[in-house]
Amino acid sequence: MTWRLLAVHAHPDDESITMGGSLAHYARAGVEVTILTCTLGEEGEVIPPALAGLVAAEADQLGGYRHGELAAACVALGVRDHRYLGGIGAFRDSGMVGTPSAHHPRAFTHAAAGGVDHSRAVAALARVIEEIAPHVVLTYDSDGGYGHPDHVAAHQVTVAAALSAGVPRVLAVVRPDEAARAALAAFVVPDGYLPGVPADLGYLAPAEQIVVEIDLGHVERERRAALAAHATQVELLTDGFALSNRIAQPLMSREYFKLLAGVPVPRVDSHTQVAADDIFAGLSDD
Repeated sequence: MTWRLLAVHAHPDDESITMGGSLAHYARAGVEVTILTCTLGEEGEVIPPALAGLVAAEADQLGGYRHGELAAACVALGVRDHRYLGGIGAFRDSGMVGTPSAHHPRAFTHAAAGGVDHSRAVAALARVIEEIAPHVVLTYDSDGGYGHPDHVAAHQVTVAAALSAGVPRVLAVVRPDEAARAALAAFVVPDGYLPGVPADLGYLAPAEQIVVEIDLGHVERERRAALAAHATQVELLTDGFALSNRIAQPLMSREYFKLLAGVPVPRVDSHTQVAADDIFAGLSDD
């Protein structure tokens, strides 16, 4: 029997930044991994000066360029099945909170709960779920990890579609607060970059909510290659990475998940509350 996994993300690069190691881990193990991206990331900033003209305010070609970056990242992760919600270009990057891009008629923020496109987005994702029948769906927590409106919409659409389609388990990628703070405190910020604070990492959750943690030592090369593929958005550092804000962040050695819905994940040790090391733990292989 072959396990099936679906990861739902708001923009190209989110899959590599938040859970690239886990996706590579399961792809290497023979799991059928599907990545579904909700937008092309048209409103992103651009790091390399030579590509700055791609941004929405100028040529508005960044989305197409990031499609190519995402394809390269999928190859690096070993993921063969990638899709866009509703088809490529169906939804557009909304930009950060309060930006005019949120008013674009295709802005993905309209797919959030209560939005005019919520039902359409949920139906589009439900069709994908029904086709591939994933045992586990991965996405963000209710705050989207750090509050981006597209991430919040992705969470809401994913949970609604997964529940309607009867997915056995839905998990959110998070970072245990204490471990994230320790990693940040131990991280040496390279010259020319800004130091971060825990809020910069985002995706924080209490340690007791962590039900799965995946060790990434054996897929570090794949994770770094996937991050490097997103060169317009990510600058890879020796032990971390930086986005366009030049805040340097450490690459943690593990990725963590909390339960959003479905079958609970059994603890390795119920007394000490040790998290499982497999997102499929406790699921039936029927």
